[in-house]
Amino acid sequence: MSIPTYPLEKFILILIIILVTTLVSKIITKILNKFKRFKDDMTGINLIRDIIVYIIYFIAIMVILQLFGINLYATLLSLGIAGIALSLAAKDLISNFFSGMIIIMGKSIRVGDTIEINKTKGVVEKIRLRTTTMKDDDGIVSSIPNSTLTNNLYKLYKKPEKYRIDILAGLALDIDLDEFNDYIIGKINELDGVLDNPKPKIFSKGITFEETNIKISFWIKDSNNKDDYKLKITNEIRKFVELVK
Repeated sequence: MSIPTYPLEKFILILIIILVTTLVSKIITKILNKFKRFKDDMTGINLIRDIIVYIIYFIAIMVILQLFGINLYATLLSLGIAGIALSLAAKDLISNFFSGMIIIMGKSIRVGDTIEINKTKGVVEKIRLRTTTMKDDDGIVSSIPNSTLTNNLYKLYKKPEKYRIDILAGLALDIDLDEFNDYIIGKINELDGVLDNPKPKIFSKGITFEETNIKISFWIKDSNNKDDYKLKITNEIRKFVELVK
């Protein structure tokens, strides 16, 4: 490959390399994301996609360095000499990378699992080489470094957890909890799409001088409709409170 001697030629060639690299990466990502047969577990596909994309970018960087006349052998040798300094500077990046490999290859966590770590709970949406992305019931997306998952304890919930709805409420002290339980459980069971097993439950979350704190839990068939169910049962709680006033 002859290296252009004019700055304008180098600039145009570098721009072409960047555009081609970006385009190829997007095409590969789009193709791999269409593997519907792996829809229930996209972790392996995500791993392959990330590795291919990283290789493409690495080759592009090497070609650009060569355009500037940088000796690749000398560069790699110098990286080896300065390896300790680089490894310390990139400690978190390397740690997250290898943690991602452990999670993906070990299949300890998969896309679609419900996990809780550092008081954050949600459904895993993506597992990449550096980070894991999950979404909670409020639609808030969190990006967690993979090293956090491998270096800390986390809760991995069973599959039905994805379809569980939790509603927290505070009730006046004069409200009879047995009556409230019968009323709300009855209203939950009247809704279409509520699972018979596990059964709906109401838990006590403590009591203060002002109110009784409770949690209502039930499971549904379609997790995409969580907000609708929450709204309906919250409205039923309001109606019950109005009735007993």
